[in-house]
Amino acid sequence: MRSAADDVADAVSRAGGAIRFDAFLEIALYGPHGFYVAGGRAGRRGDYLTSPEVGPLFGELVARAADRAWHAMGRPERLDVVDVGAGPGTLARSLAAATHEARSAARITAVERTASQRAAHPSGVASTDTLPTEIRGLVIANELLDNVPFRLLVMDGGWREAWVARDGDRFVEILRPADSTDVPLPARAPHGARFPVQERAAAWLAGVLASLREGVLVVVDYVRRDDDFAERAWRDWLRTYAGHSRGGHYLGAVGRQDVTCEVSVAQLAVVRPPDRVLAQSEWLAELGIDALVEEGRRAWHAAAARPDVAAVRMRSRAAEAAALTDPAGLGAFTVLEWRV
Repeated sequence: MRSAADDVADAVSRAGGAIRFDAFLEIALYGPHGFYVAGGRAGRRGDYLTSPEVGPLFGELVARAADRAWHAMGRPERLDVVDVGAGPGTLARSLAAATHEARSAARITAVERTASQRAAHPSGVASTDTLPTEIRGLVIANELLDNVPFRLLVMDGGWREAWVARDGDRFVEILRPADSTDVPLPARAPHGARFPVQERAAAWLAGVLASLREGVLVVVDYVRRDDDFAERAWRDWLRTYAGHSRGGHYLGAVGRQDVTCEVSVAQLAVVRPPDRVLAQSEWLAELGIDALVEEGRRAWHAAAARPDVAAVRMRSRAAEAAALTDPAGLGAFTVLEWRV
């Protein structure tokens, strides 16, 4: 059976012996047999857990963020709510079921490049592989940019570019003179230090801001506010995951593990600095997570004698809130906002 490793090997051969690291990631994650195409996904039965998979509470709060954008726009008859990097549509499903002020105006679109994941999108939600060209409302990208392929530079007497080649039945990293980049590189770094150049993430931001005619873009992700990557152990910010556990080296298990990188605010700010930067726990507090938990407690107590599915769902809000705001977990994610 053909694999992502076979696809990388073919690309290496066609390129004359090596491909740049971002090209390797593109095939390993999104190629014909890449991680996200071959079955890798979020969820309790998947490879990692994101905020929408904790339960419907996160979707209720994102719906409140849509309400906030709707009011700022003067309560128009139509409000676009666009979930980019939607995966199997978990957040879109919660948004469609959420009760909020702008519900009648909201038009939900789930954007996902992988056809196998789009096939799981809920009915009643527009499903597409490309970003709409004119958006007025809320765009949210939850844990998307950490999976956008990036270039990798390595300090070896100067900054050199990581390329991927074959050595027998395994892939290895070789260093070549670095291609040009507009990203400022650290003048000094320890030998072997690594630094990500996130040009594709910056290009994604520019594209979304060009399409967002009015409203707000919300990015939730692993974030570095300073470009201090070279000062840290690269395994702290370049991580792999499979089966809810940390994976192996990023050149191993090609197509069978997720490869992620913390997102550089500094590199995104070259396109345009975010209007706000705050922790996910702070953002959810602004949107009223405590009030929703209290509402859930009251609903559970009222129906405790003869609970139904709705009451059990309300009862779960406390546990969901604890997970979403945990400073050692999802609560430590960073929210970036750009307003148009």
